[in-house]
Amino acid sequence: MKKHAATLTAGIAISIATLYLAFRNVPFRELVAYMRTIRYLWVIPSAAVVALSFLLRALRWQIILTAANRPVSFWRAFHPLMIGFMLNCVAPGRVGEVARPIVLQKKEAVPFTTGLATVAAERLFDVILLIVFFSTVMTLVDIDPNISLSFGGYELNRAALEMVFSGMVKLSFVLIAGIIAVSVSFTRRYIIRVMEKLPGFFFFTGISFQDKIRQRIIIPLIRIVENIAGGFSLIRYPQSIFLCLGLSLLIWVLSALSYYLMMLGSPGIGLSFSEISTVMIIVCFFIALPSAPGFWGLWEAGGVFALSLFGVSSTDAAGFTLANHAVQMFPVILVGWISALIASVDIRRISEKA
Repeated sequence: MKKHAATLTAGIAISIATLYLAFRNVPFRELVAYMRTIRYLWVIPSAAVVALSFLLRALRWQIILTAANRPVSFWRAFHPLMIGFMLNCVAPGRVGEVARPIVLQKKEAVPFTTGLATVAAERLFDVILLIVFFSTVMTLVDIDPNISLSFGGYELNRAALEMVFSGMVKLSFVLIAGIIAVSVSFTRRYIIRVMEKLPGFFFFTGISFQDKIRQRIIIPLIRIVENIAGGFSLIRYPQSIFLCLGLSLLIWVLSALSYYLMMLGSPGIGLSFSEISTVMIIVCFFIALPSAPGFWGLWEAGGVFALSLFGVSSTDAAGFTLANHAVQMFPVILVGWISALIASVDIRRISEKA
């Protein structure tokens, strides 16, 4: 417990430090004055839309799990998902992505590697749509390469966005190639045959040693490949793929809508829905960089950069981004803790395993 408390305290301290880095050039009094002018009644519909988007995320994951022949009820998919996102908000290293399959294994007896594969498949839909959205943004919005904002060890500018974009494209290709390799029976059988022959490379050690390698290493690895292939079974169901794509598009539209609703209560912003959607996409690309738990600091710096493209002052941008970040994060943390209580999940143990 002491170790867990120390980790959480360190995470909070890092988040506060990164917020200082993000706002060190913003006059504190002006920032506080702006925060007082926000009409916080708009938090209610904005948070409600965030909640709806997570309900759709749970439905999407449920579809992927069903395709993997691991059907679970909606709420049994929802609770692990919210626990995972909650841990992403409060713990370093995005451990929530690993915590999800751990909870699924504990509660539904789904093999960890199968659950992890379904999480990867679910997140792949988000990455693909972000790539499409960013490609559209780059053609419609003129991002001056000379505009830059320093944050910690990062220079937030067009070059940084293009670097993250390139990384996402490469990651998508690797994931898609891996999914095809283990999901298509011909390639999977070839991979397994190669693995089965590996003990033969130790011909000089004797039959007994080769058998140990086969029993302790090769057979478990083959089981992992089979489990991963099961997690990626969605590839065999085109209708489910299109349904997940439709849900993914709706999830991102709702995310943009939550930004827009919060903006309506924030003086000095005044962007159109497409413009605030562009801000959201740019923020999403910046927080793909390594950052503090909950993306505190980097999210705000990215928001200030994105809003500056539309002529929003740094004080207004900082105030809106900070308030909006809280609206996006705190409901997830609250619901995640409630899900942990309902599912009887020990957050400390799950986070340590992850």
